[in-house]
Amino acid sequence: MKTAKNLISASLILGSLILPQLSNAQKIAQKATNITILGTSPMHDWDMKGTTGTFSGVVSGNAITNVTFTVPVKTLKAEKGKTMEKKAYDALKADKAPNVTFTATSISMGKSNATGKLTIAGASRNATFPVSVVKKGNSYIIDATETIKLSDFGMERPGFMGIKTGDVVTVKVNVVAE
Repeated sequence: MKTAKNLISASLILGSLILPQLSNAQKIAQKATNITILGTSPMHDWDMKGTTGTFSGVVSGNAITNVTFTVPVKTLKAEKGKTMEKKAYDALKADKAPNVTFTATSISMGKSNATGKLTIAGASRNATFPVSVVKKGNSYIIDATETIKLSDFGMERPGFMGIKTGDVVTVKVNVVAE
């Protein structure tokens, strides 16, 4: 009888601690996504842009937890045209690894660093980069910019007639989630 009372008391205490946190948690998903990749080559600078991505997370207190961001590689488009896109898709190994993904346990509100797993061209690496998360009404605006070395992900630099792009690209991401 005493054990049952203790078990009920412990359950009530745990429930009172966990339930408020669960009721404050809010699942969010992207409403708008903008991705820009900026690169260089000896001939000219280049960029690719996309507006397709899938973001999800759970807002809990001053953080977004269970973060997943996925970008289908072939939705990124080059201003320099189809030849540039094909070379980029080949470098990104789009046929074998059709998505770029980032997952993180938690991203803090305000300006902070996001730490998680970044997968590009089928290669995964731990990554930490600066991020800004701002709440505006019912929306969360997430901005991140980071430089990435293609070689860190086993990618060969795209090229044309022996002229190769630079190994470093800058990736800018803006997500509006609700």
